[in-house]
Amino acid sequence: MSDTTGTDTSRRAGTGPTGWHVLLLASLDRSRERLARALDGVSAEQASARPVDELAPRIDSLAWLAWHTAREIDLQVSALSGSEPLWTAADFVGRFALPLPTDTEDWHHTPAESAQVTVTDTTLLDDYLDAAYALVREYVEGLTEADLDEAVDEWQNQPVTLGVRLSSVIDDAAQHAGAAVSARRLLGLPG
Repeated sequence: MSDTTGTDTSRRAGTGPTGWHVLLLASLDRSRERLARALDGVSAEQASARPVDELAPRIDSLAWLAWHTAREIDLQVSALSGSEPLWTAADFVGRFALPLPTDTEDWHHTPAESAQVTVTDTTLLDDYLDAAYALVREYVEGLTEADLDEAVDEWQNQPVTLGVRLSSVIDDAAQHAGAAVSARRLLGLPG
């Protein structure tokens, strides 16, 4: 069984595997579903517009929120798996053709920088989101429970485990998916 994003929902129906894999994947699925709903029926112009630019320039466009979510998943999971990011490997950098450096640190974008993330077709946003979510799903499905305790980084002189890093990826995706729904509503669109 799958939903409108092609995501296998049988796990949520209780017919598939159980355990921590399901918890992580279900959390990811929910953010992807929310982003799909936020982008549904939206024109490229609407997606690229910051909904209340003059009043609140930090409320980013649907295009930036979807692009940043895909990119955040892509860059973090590619680094964890030791693979080249989809951004360059699948030429999303060329397909988006943004007027920003290839290695732009989107998590530090100013309102002026985020406004440069625009699209001429929202299909590109869905394509990058689908690729990034497929990447993280495949990565999570290949992990063992013991892998989650592996230290993959350090922050404030404390080890960051793979489980904590994946929780951060999921949390960021959920936050930006929720912001995308709010941005859609601020554009005056239903949903």
